[in-house]
Amino acid sequence: MVDCRVVCAPADPDSLDARALIAELDAALAAITGDSGASSFDAADVRGPGAVFLVARATDGTAVGCGALRPLADAVGQPVAELKRMFARPGSGAGRALLAALEAQATSMGYRAIHLSTRRVNARAVDFYRRHGYIDVAAWGKYVGSERSVCLGRVLV
Repeated sequence: MVDCRVVCAPADPDSLDARALIAELDAALAAITGDSGASSFDAADVRGPGAVFLVARATDGTAVGCGALRPLADAVGQPVAELKRMFARPGSGAGRALLAALEAQATSMGYRAIHLSTRRVNARAVDFYRRHGYIDVAAWGKYVGSERSVCLGRVLV
């Protein structure tokens, strides 16, 4: 097991470490859901204003997780960030630290909430987000009417 003390910092989503982590996420999602989810992520979306891509590193410098935020406006015009490509290597203990870092980034960028979508069949992810205070929110965009997806969100303090 990798030391659960991690440091999360912005990185380019096309860096070697980021690409390796995203490839691991793609493979894991394909195994769980039958779809890698790669078509729902565009690296350009997490490079502009109000966006960030983070890589989590263990104390020895090993990249153990990643996640991104991009702008998503909700129906009442409140600033909402969408969480994308969240992944922590199994056994790394990085998930909680990475989510906290993404939430801190969102708060510092002025977002009032974070929303995300994941597949219902991905019970591990759904359980993880629910344990961290994420609740069902209204679906948006391509997720509207999708029986396979669950949309979750959390209001930021």
